[in-house]
Amino acid sequence: MRDRAEGPADGKVRFTSAIPPRWARRSRSLDALLPILYLRGISTGDFQEALSALLGENAPNLSPGVLSRLTGEWETDYQRWQRRDLSARRYVYVWADGVYLQARMEPQAECMLVMIGFGGLTRPHCGHGPASPPEGKKELVGFQVGMRESAQSWRELLVDIKARGLAVPPKIAVGDGALGFWKALDETWPATRHQRCWVHKTSNVLNKVPKSIQPAVKSDLRDIWQAETRADAETAMDVFEEKYSAKYEKAVTCLARDREALLAFYDFPAEHWAHLRTGNPIESVFATVRHRTVRTKGALSQKTARLMVYKLVQAASKGWRRLKGANHLPMIIEGVKFTDGVADTDATNRAA
Repeated sequence: MRDRAEGPADGKVRFTSAIPPRWARRSRSLDALLPILYLRGISTGDFQEALSALLGENAPNLSPGVLSRLTGEWETDYQRWQRRDLSARRYVYVWADGVYLQARMEPQAECMLVMIGFGGLTRPHCGHGPASPPEGKKELVGFQVGMRESAQSWRELLVDIKARGLAVPPKIAVGDGALGFWKALDETWPATRHQRCWVHKTSNVLNKVPKSIQPAVKSDLRDIWQAETRADAETAMDVFEEKYSAKYEKAVTCLARDREALLAFYDFPAEHWAHLRTGNPIESVFATVRHRTVRTKGALSQKTARLMVYKLVQAASKGWRRLKGANHLPMIIEGVKFTDGVADTDATNRAA
């Protein structure tokens, strides 16, 4: 909503709905809006009122029959996607996270285990013909209901993905250190490297120091992950440990135990660092529907929750951008080594 009254722009009132995320606020597509309403805990009987508030007089008329038919079509689409062949896909990078929905699923500890990948089609679906470079697009690879810290829940998801033809493991996986995902990953794809999310790690470290020094600690952590080289990052981490270990040993231990996994991104193209340092590819999609764990009236069944998460991600994916520096993906696949974000072949040529 915009304030059209005359006067200076900085004095005008701006109102933005907090229900749909930014990417869906201008969308009149039910594919984008209905899953959000479902996951926010709005009952189907209140959909018409909610849509009218969001879209005004142009809101579509949703009778129970129309809604039932629409969700039936989505279910068919979801089942087709869930059985799709992955043998022609190649995901160089993957992100994993467990997303707690606002509209509760049944057992308290359960959430949606979500994996998103960067890559794309690498050869024809028929399996013949030359390989083509990955498209560098972000895609939903798989998801299922499970427990965030459970290795078994993640193992089931990874085994299913692998069984549908994803034979080549990702080069690196990004996620929060608390996930049971890492144990399952090492069992399923032992060659895949680990990258811890710096946003989660920063939050965890700050929780272990007094609020009065959190700004200084956060600045010192930023000096680590913003360093131009791995050597500079290692030095900044050593300084952090020396500076805070005497008084805040738990904070230092929290950081130091994931030292290698926090700095793995330095062995990949510098253009990709912003993507690899955080779990933002998943965070941004679920920003409006996660982190509420209190059971609500009319909680979603697992079946409905899976369907709505699928439609939510499919709608969001239409606005996803390609990976910055996607032209480097073939080099990574071919095994070219990167040091401090630069291909070793480039560094050698410059030295010569």
